[in-house]
Order: sequence, then C-alpha cells, then structure tokens
Amino acid sequence: MELKGAVAIVTGGARGIGRGIAYELAKQGTRIAIADLPVVGADRDETVAEIKRLGGDAMAVDCDVTDAAQVQAMAQAVLSAWGQIDILVNNAGVIRIGPVMAFSEADWDLVTGVNLKGTFLCSKAVLPHMMQRQQGKIINLSSIAGKRGRSGTACYSATKFGVIGFTQSLANEMGQFNITANAICPGEVATHMWTDVLAPAIGAVSGLSADEAFGQWIEREGPLKRAQTAEDMGQAVVYLCQADNVTGVALNVSGGTEMH
Repeated sequence: MELKGAVAIVTGGARGIGRGIAYELAKQGTRIAIADLPVVGADRDETVAEIKRLGGDAMAVDCDVTDAAQVQAMAQAVLSAWGQIDILVNNAGVIRIGPVMAFSEADWDLVTGVNLKGTFLCSKAVLPHMMQRQQGKIINLSSIAGKRGRSGTACYSATKFGVIGFTQSLANEMGQFNITANAICPGEVATHMWTDVLAPAIGAVSGLSADEAFGQWIEREGPLKRAQTAEDMGQAVVYLCQADNVTGVALNVSGGTEMH
C-alpha cells in the first residue's frame, strides 16, 4: 500500500506505543486519526499537534473501544473528514495483574473488554468500507504475552493470545477482499504498562526498584539486551502496511525475548 495520502486510525494513540506508531506512519505521509478516551485528551492533543508541527495531518477522536456506538461514530467521523479509511491499528489496551485465584471479575471484564472486544468492534466498524474499496490493512497489537503465559498475567495473556487467533481468522476471511490482517507482539517497551504496573510488581518480589527490575529483566531475558521502543513498533506497522503479500502473521518485536 502507498502510505502517502492514506488514512489510518490508531486507537489508544495518545501516548506510548500508539503515539510511536502514529508518528512513524505520519512520517510516511499518512493522515492519522488519534482515537482515545477523553481522560487522556491533553496527551492526545499533544500528539496531534506534534504531527501537524512536523508537516503531517492528524485529527483527534473521542472513543471508548468497548462501546459499539462510540466505535461506529469514530469510523464515521474519520470518513466524514477524509472520505476513506485505509489502515486500522488496534492498539488500545490495558493490563491488570494478579494470580487467577485473586483476580476479580471486574478486572477480567475490563481487560477482555478493551483488549479483545475492542479489537473486534473496531475491526467490524471499518471492514464494510474496506471491503467496498477492495483494500485495507488491519494491524492488531498483541504481545509476547500472547505467545507465552506467565504467572500473574493470565487475563492479559488470554486476551493477547485471543488477538492472535482473531487476527488469523480475520486474515482468512478478508483475503478475498485484498484486506490483510496482522498482529505485532511487542516485548519490553518502557510505557505505562511496564513502568507503572509490571516493573514495580517484579521489583516488589525481588526487592528492587522498578527501574532496577526493568533493567535486570532486559539483561536476563533479551538476547540483544536492550529494551524496545514505541518507534520500533511504529516501524513494524509501517512494514506491515507496505507488505501487500503478508497476512495472518504475529510479528515479534521483542529483541529476541520471544522467538516463537
């Protein structure tokens, strides 16, 4: 796909990995709709402003990906503004950790709602338009936790395994319409999930600060011994958008932490 002039929706695009993806696509000349919750409106507006400062085109859209009506309104807002949707990046995600026996039903519903139901709803909202135009790219953010479950992450891993299964099924269904569906499996990116949730939890067990725990994890788990970045994920998205003969893959971007 030619990315210059294309239109992409990035859910959860206000900050973190979503922001990195938006920036990398914008560098290619893609118009970007940053879809996120009003509560992160300041971050979202900053992302839109930076894209415009760099000469790109971007817009902000309020959207709770667990709400079908809001998701449909998001797709319609983008179509009304730009007349097309070429790329959907299902990046919005949340994490809660804890052993299965102590995990609450409310947290289970939250994580599955955003990570899995949100991916389904957003994909379903853009597919009729893509099918009519006989082209489109859907890229879903899974995780290395979608390749291997670990203690304390059962719910998160279940959703990310599910994203991969959904991606493969979607790739099979949509190939006849020249629509590809792929997943990206990030490794250790220093976003809110790692710095605010995972690293403090690991550190609490080992008596380390969050920064020390994160650093030791990278040193121990990754062959390249370096953390990944939001820009790394953006580069992977750009590749999958341009790779017209790649569909149904779950691409690890993890510095070798996960190789399967």
